[in-house]
Amino acid sequence: MAENGEEKLIAMARHIAKTLGHNESTADDILQIFSNFDGRFSRENLSDHIAAAVPGTDSRALDHAIKSLDRQISQYVVADQPIWSDSADSAAFLDTIDELTATIRDWTPMAAADKAVGASLARAEDLIQQAVFRLEDEFRMLMERGGESFELNRRRRRDANGEYHDYIPVAQPLTDYDVVIDALPSGTINDLHEIAKRMVAAGFGKECSHVYSSCRRDFLEESVSRLGLQQKLSSEEVQKMPWQDLEDEIEKWIKAANVLLRILFPSERRLCDRVFFGLSSAADLSFMEVCRGSTIQILNFADAVAIGSRSPERLFKILDLFETLRDLIPEFECNFSDQYCLVLRNEAVAIWNRLREAIRGMFMELENLIRRDPAKDPVPGGGLHPITRYVMNYLLAACRSRETLEQVFEDSVNGGLGAKDSSASPLSVQMAWIMELLESNLEQKAKIYGDPALCAVFMMNNEKYIVKKVKDIDPKNSQLSALLGDDWIRKHTAKVKQYHLNYQRSSWNKILGVLKADNSSPAATEKIKLFNSQFEEVYKTQSQWVVFDEQLRKDIRTSLTNLLLPAYGNFIGRFQNSPEAGRNVDKYIKYSLEDVESRINRLFQGGSGSAGGGRK
Repeated sequence: MAENGEEKLIAMARHIAKTLGHNESTADDILQIFSNFDGRFSRENLSDHIAAAVPGTDSRALDHAIKSLDRQISQYVVADQPIWSDSADSAAFLDTIDELTATIRDWTPMAAADKAVGASLARAEDLIQQAVFRLEDEFRMLMERGGESFELNRRRRRDANGEYHDYIPVAQPLTDYDVVIDALPSGTINDLHEIAKRMVAAGFGKECSHVYSSCRRDFLEESVSRLGLQQKLSSEEVQKMPWQDLEDEIEKWIKAANVLLRILFPSERRLCDRVFFGLSSAADLSFMEVCRGSTIQILNFADAVAIGSRSPERLFKILDLFETLRDLIPEFECNFSDQYCLVLRNEAVAIWNRLREAIRGMFMELENLIRRDPAKDPVPGGGLHPITRYVMNYLLAACRSRETLEQVFEDSVNGGLGAKDSSASPLSVQMAWIMELLESNLEQKAKIYGDPALCAVFMMNNEKYIVKKVKDIDPKNSQLSALLGDDWIRKHTAKVKQYHLNYQRSSWNKILGVLKADNSSPAATEKIKLFNSQFEEVYKTQSQWVVFDEQLRKDIRTSLTNLLLPAYGNFIGRFQNSPEAGRNVDKYIKYSLEDVESRINRLFQGGSGSAGGGRK
């Protein structure tokens, strides 16, 4: 577009008049200077423009000035090529809009008293709307063209002094989030800022924000898609998803949420603040509209998981989700600190709390699982019950996230958990309660054996496994021990010993009674026959029983050897010297001391392949 020298001189005359103020002397001086400068300008023509520059003068001058501005603006509004393809054209267009905006602002107070002024201002409002529509188109073209011509993956890293420097990204896992993405060139940002100022000043701030956000929102949505998240999954779709697929989606969610909250949203905030510098309300609105869709997408997914199944097996992935959202809450508060984003910030906190409730619910489901586990088929040989192994390994794995679980349970109500020590943490109380439920369930299962000795072996096996797991010295597994405490460990170690004693009494007291020297007892030959049959029966039965722990098995055998061999040795000695034995001692003594010891050492070898034989 060719520069219009006449229009520029008129604009200069109006500016001088407005700056100096309108009075007769000033007007004459200005008219004289400009009419002498260029004979094309009559005093009457210039007089109208000078009068329009100062409100309160002739309304005909206002009308003439608006017509002049209309001619200037119209040539840009109808232009086929982008105005911002030429810096001189864009500057002249903005100056004209500034002049029109100032004229409307200055003359508006007189509109009520002067109908002619009101009519002129109505035309001016139509004109400013046309200009803003073109500004909106130019704004959109700058956004689109700037994004296409600029390297969208250009990144800047902040150094120790807080300054940003360009760097070339490499293909490796993203662990450093101290990165800002520059999505538009600085020159384009400056042009956008100048347009935004005019649109806001003209009362079209929301329209400007809408154009801006629609362009940037597309960029964010594409970024989310590239991060691997499925678009617009409904809550029902998430909850119906197979768990393995949902696990994969949670992993993608964790990565995407971190990139969004730590890189993309801060970068968008920075861009908004630069484009709408000095226009905080427009900047806040634009940022909210840009980020709302992506934010709602990630929050809806987390919410769908939170209100979904509370199967205990899901705990560990839900903990990952909970921890990620917890760590991102400060990022939500930082990025979404303005009034427009308050609802997003509050929703993030609400969903984080729903995840907390989901985790508590999973522990409640674990409790229910233990309560409902039926006492039907006994574990062969009194071995380790699957529920014991499951619960203990579950708790050990869960307690590796002790710090998170402490946070989850810190607000829970202790009532109903059987807490006796008010100084214990809520998580400690929760763990002790689950252990109590497990032991109660095992006691019910033990009753189905019928044989008191086998019942004691079953409880001894399971209690030993529980204590061994709790006392695990592996740092990864030591948190459960810390939560339950030394007193708990001592108490349950004593239980193992008590079950051991119960087993010995139930199995061997009857045999030991046979071996005692008693004048009222049957004849010696009858006693040795009775011992042989009882020992053979116990050996045959208990060699098929299971004691999974090697040290416990060794301790039981040692205690039996120490208990039985002296008594049996004394009995054989008395029998050999008795008149009843006569010359046929070997006929009655079926087991030597070595035979008895050998058979004791072969007890509890059964069920190596059974459900109770495992030791993991």
